[in-house]
Amino acid sequence: MSSGTAPAPGAARAGRGFALLGAVQVVLILAITMLSPALPAIQRDLGLSGAQLTLVSAAYGLSFSGLLMLGGRLADLLGRRRSLVAGAAVFGLASAAAGLAPGFAALLGGRFLQGVGAALAAPAAMSLVRSLYPEEGRHARALAVWGGLAGFGATSGMLLSGTVSTWVSWRWSFVVPVGVSLVAVLAARRLLPTGPAPARVRLDVPGAVLVTAGLTVMSYGLVEAGERPWGATVVWLPVLAGLVLLAAFVAVELRVSDPLVPMGFLLRRRRGTALWATFIGAAGMSTIFFLLSLYFQEVRDVSPLLTSAAFLPFSAAQLATGLFAGRLIARFGGRAVTSGGLLLAAAGLLLIGRLDAGSAYLGTLLIGLILFPVGIACVFSGSTVVALDGVEDERAGLAGGVVNTAMEIGPTVGLAVLVSLATNRTTALRDGGTGLAEATSGGYGFALTVAAAAFAVSAVVAAVVLRRRPPEGAVGADADGRTGADGRTTGTGRSDQPDRSDQPDRSDQPGRPDPASAPLTSAGT
Repeated sequence: MSSGTAPAPGAARAGRGFALLGAVQVVLILAITMLSPALPAIQRDLGLSGAQLTLVSAAYGLSFSGLLMLGGRLADLLGRRRSLVAGAAVFGLASAAAGLAPGFAALLGGRFLQGVGAALAAPAAMSLVRSLYPEEGRHARALAVWGGLAGFGATSGMLLSGTVSTWVSWRWSFVVPVGVSLVAVLAARRLLPTGPAPARVRLDVPGAVLVTAGLTVMSYGLVEAGERPWGATVVWLPVLAGLVLLAAFVAVELRVSDPLVPMGFLLRRRRGTALWATFIGAAGMSTIFFLLSLYFQEVRDVSPLLTSAAFLPFSAAQLATGLFAGRLIARFGGRAVTSGGLLLAAAGLLLIGRLDAGSAYLGTLLIGLILFPVGIACVFSGSTVVALDGVEDERAGLAGGVVNTAMEIGPTVGLAVLVSLATNRTTALRDGGTGLAEATSGGYGFALTVAAAAFAVSAVVAAVVLRRRPPEGAVGADADGRTGADGRTTGTGRSDQPDRSDQPDRSDQPGRPDPASAPLTSAGT
């Protein structure tokens, strides 16, 4: 830990600080899904076209995902608490503007600025967890709970929006983000430590511009893929341009002395696998929300309120598992929890994928809606702990930005691919003479089955790759020790520490005592 690190807060203050950060995390993720059930009402009230509605729905995710890496680095350079307060202020003001928007332009601008604020606040909040719980075991346990909060936030957005848009107005959905932001701004100084002294390095401006532009442009093309064929210029051109910009970003990062994201940080096998688990988990969850919302309302003619209620077991299972996941990780290790969670989620997807136009809710559908969130809570908790394992305190903001980027890009890519599969399958069934309701259900089921297969393969990969731990002390190094502690390639294959790459990850040994099982009510002092 750097010499500029502030002392750990007391136990009571740490608990209150974590509660504040958790509320911020939940509301930032909640904002992703909060408009989904209310989109028909928004379109009706503001007279939006289909294209305008798509942009309103996607604006938050575009700016959020595009700016997360920059936001993470700014948290390290400017200070964590300062970045959190600034991000929460922007997010809250933008939420108020969106809730009061008289038309398309104001609502679009409000949603985009919400994402800007979220990109500043999310990495800072995650890195402040380390400042609250600097002791390794309690920090791991806190991260396990943190990973579960992300999924709970996404589900809460669905429940909030469906309820509010049915009983009052979709505009009132923005009250919760405004309220939490206000509390965060006012209480941060009293409840949260400042974190370590800001890093004394220059901001990699070219890298920041390239990664932000690349992620934003590519995400826009993928959003359009949900409405248009992949051969449309508005789809393939932004995707191609985004990939070119991201390739340029990698080239720049390999050359500059102070890169925004050291490539060794991303290319470590364990971290890369954990980020993939986060990515595919977020992709699967967003696909379930999207397809089942359409299924309930369009195929089964269910109201937005009842659609939201259908996700109550999902939300309860995810929250309960997320709160308990830290103990599972302490008992079985991050590898077992992550790969096991992927398998459970795959089973849930298979069961949900069996839906048809007349499926009973109280059957395989409900079982799937319980199995999947249990698995996905394990995935988010386990992968978050593994992805942030061994990260230096000075890079905690960057690490938080990378993890959050995986969680935000997942839904964009997942929806683009899986909705296209569902659409193509539905069209093929319709051409074969199947009725509209059955064809639509068949398309949705096919996409969810493909997702289940991807989850199952990912579970096997995670079980294999996460089984070994890199040399201790080689932070940012891969298991073969080819990168140094600063995340840069050394080319020597050596480490300052003895090579322990052949030793299994100690956290994966069942029954081994682990400090992560210690309660979060202590600050570790």
